[in-house]
Amino acid sequence: MRTCYVGQVSQEYLDKTIVLCGWVHRRRDHGGVIFIDLRDHTGLVQVVFDPKDDCFQLAGTLRNEYCIFVKGVVRLRPSGTKNTDLMTGDIEVVCNNLDIFNSAKSIPFHLDDINLSETTRLTHRVLDLRRSQMQNNLKIRHLVTKEARNFLDALGFIEIETPMLTKSTPEGARDYLVPSRVHDGHFFALPQSPQLFKQMLMVSGFDRYYQITKCFRDEDLRSDRQPEFTQIDCELSFLGEEEIRNIFERMIRDIFRSIKNIELPDPFPTITWKEALEIYGSDKPDLRVNLSLIDVTDIVKDVDFKIFSSAASDSSSKVVALRVPSGASMSRSDIDSYTKFVSVYGAKGLAYIKILDLDKGRDGIQSPIVKNINDKALSLLIERTSAQNGDIIFFGADKKKIVNDSMGALRLKIGTSDFGRQNSLFIDSWKPLWVIDFPMFEYDEKEDRYVAIHHPFTSPKDGHDIFLEEKRYDKVISKAYDMVLNGWEIGGGSIRIHRENIQKQVFKALKLNNDEVKDRFGFLLDALQYGAPPHGGIAFGLDRLVAIMTGAESIRDVIAFPKTQRAQCLLTQAPSTVNVEQLDELHIKLRNTDD
Repeated sequence: MRTCYVGQVSQEYLDKTIVLCGWVHRRRDHGGVIFIDLRDHTGLVQVVFDPKDDCFQLAGTLRNEYCIFVKGVVRLRPSGTKNTDLMTGDIEVVCNNLDIFNSAKSIPFHLDDINLSETTRLTHRVLDLRRSQMQNNLKIRHLVTKEARNFLDALGFIEIETPMLTKSTPEGARDYLVPSRVHDGHFFALPQSPQLFKQMLMVSGFDRYYQITKCFRDEDLRSDRQPEFTQIDCELSFLGEEEIRNIFERMIRDIFRSIKNIELPDPFPTITWKEALEIYGSDKPDLRVNLSLIDVTDIVKDVDFKIFSSAASDSSSKVVALRVPSGASMSRSDIDSYTKFVSVYGAKGLAYIKILDLDKGRDGIQSPIVKNINDKALSLLIERTSAQNGDIIFFGADKKKIVNDSMGALRLKIGTSDFGRQNSLFIDSWKPLWVIDFPMFEYDEKEDRYVAIHHPFTSPKDGHDIFLEEKRYDKVISKAYDMVLNGWEIGGGSIRIHRENIQKQVFKALKLNNDEVKDRFGFLLDALQYGAPPHGGIAFGLDRLVAIMTGAESIRDVIAFPKTQRAQCLLTQAPSTVNVEQLDELHIKLRNTDD
């Protein structure tokens, strides 16, 4: 039907008749001549309708988003009318044959409008997806999956589909449940990940597996979360931690080089989970921010400032400093806003010291707390933080988690602010890293038990299984690893447990009794008894990865038909009610919430 795509029209077609198909992006009437910008997924081109042509009258009926057929001759634009913003800006098509495939009613917004609410965009997603930014985002998504497949195929991975209807094994986020019509009172679950199936594929001897697959989690939503999301899911046998990390580090480097022409560092830096929290207050640190936390707990144990000394004397608490170069110029209102900011993370306040002139001793320091800090401690604080004239030092003192969360967030807040950028505290670049050596468990006070940090199928470090036997669960370090890029976790994986006795010990640590283990995971334990090989893997969040590569503010901008933060599809109005007949077939009766 068409000669070429709109964005491919060039001087190669000068004086030739071509056929184009697309949508009316914009129409303009100038002195009796009608111009339209014709659009398809490749770009725009200007089409001219002359009053002398038979199609001129029909062109007068065109409106935005009409879907049309254009046949005409390509010519150079007249001098002074070229559009350097368009790839096709030096030529135009003089139409001599026009057909309207379909008209369009008045659209709720123009596609060039950048100030649209997300509700409007998601309600009219079909129109929103016509915008060039969304088209580009989804093209990049396609290229990422294509490059990932090419990379994995070349290394001998095979793509295997795992079930979408599976068994509910609740140990983490909530499952999406699917009632069975033929098994009264029984339910399938949509997979939170293909974790157990890919492990059993390794037991089956497939050696290297991958799948680009949908996963489902019924959890509270944020900008980087969706109830359904896509993973690049991989598993390998007979390889150790470093070997697996090296393979997938190469994959991500190849993807960025091929699609964005970006050279990521080789190798990626590696940091332990413990170091990440101590230095950055986060297990997914953004290394673009050139600020770090400094532990000063030992220095302030004997100071008169009770908030510091009390925290320093409590083994579950700590005191950290955050030195901000040139920060002494911050106003009181700036400091008050930061104090309010950290309160969101549970911090009860934000102490600070401004370094004005070190040569003047205490007289060169401005702070409401300095009178309660002795000379020795003050000198050590300045020495350890390497504070200079013009700096400010912020302090966090509380339970370790509150300090990490609040001061880690403050580090990012200051570093990415206008102040941080103006004072070179933020480097706009690509900063990947690996975070390794995660704890195996963390204690959940609400449930009064240990829970798995990653998932309960992660292997302990060599030699750490002794801590499982001794029930010293807080000491167990796992063979888990996360890939982090600019503060986003884009991939996570681990070496898996391949011995039945170790897996049983982990279930015991999680306080799962024998009946629960047999019901939920009996099929896995059975599989591990048949010569299960050492294996491990990783899963990348495709949505997050593409969002980072495109600079999208939310993963919803790189998903064709996403859900809102309330897990709704505004386009189709899902979820929705179903009729009584459907519920009866599924043996389901709804409770009347009004009673």
